[in-house]
Amino acid sequence: MHGPVQAGWLLVALCAATGSYCLLRMRSRIEEQRRAAGGEALMGFGMALMALPAAALTPPRWSWLAYAAVFGAAALRALWAARQNRHHLHHLVGACAMVYMAVAMAATPTAHAGHGGGGTPALTGALLLYFAGYVLWSGVRLLPVPALAAAEGGGGGTVTGWADRTELAMACRLSMGIAMIAMLLTL
Repeated sequence: MHGPVQAGWLLVALCAATGSYCLLRMRSRIEEQRRAAGGEALMGFGMALMALPAAALTPPRWSWLAYAAVFGAAALRALWAARQNRHHLHHLVGACAMVYMAVAMAATPTAHAGHGGGGTPALTGALLLYFAGYVLWSGVRLLPVPALAAAEGGGGGTVTGWADRTELAMACRLSMGIAMIAMLLTL
């Protein structure tokens, strides 16, 4: 069937593009944005690798354990960073979701071929609810607010660099949330 393979490649392209923009955001003048962008770039590229269709690449079982180790370290880093900024709690949940999916794929290698069967339904459902809520919340935050635009002078303020565009960062987070939902649904 061609549908899932095409959808897989679209997911790979979306996650890789998001990871690439996050690398660009690491050039921001704002230290906290640089720090967050690094974790988001790792997440984007990791999701792109995980989403590769099985018809293109069937990774060896040990690679899933390597993903689990990398994202386990990312989860510990996010937990440490969450002491100063709550936003890193979302990074923690995302990294833990990646560890969960990697462990499920290592335990059930046929799940990567699109046959499902990996993971615990209750945990998968809880993660789906979290990311669905996050996607809705992020989407609402991207809606234009006329009162805010008028207060800022109609949006004709100073031009910032691509690395400091908060609306693009929010769009990246939104797209990664949607991609995470797609990956969890196929688990």
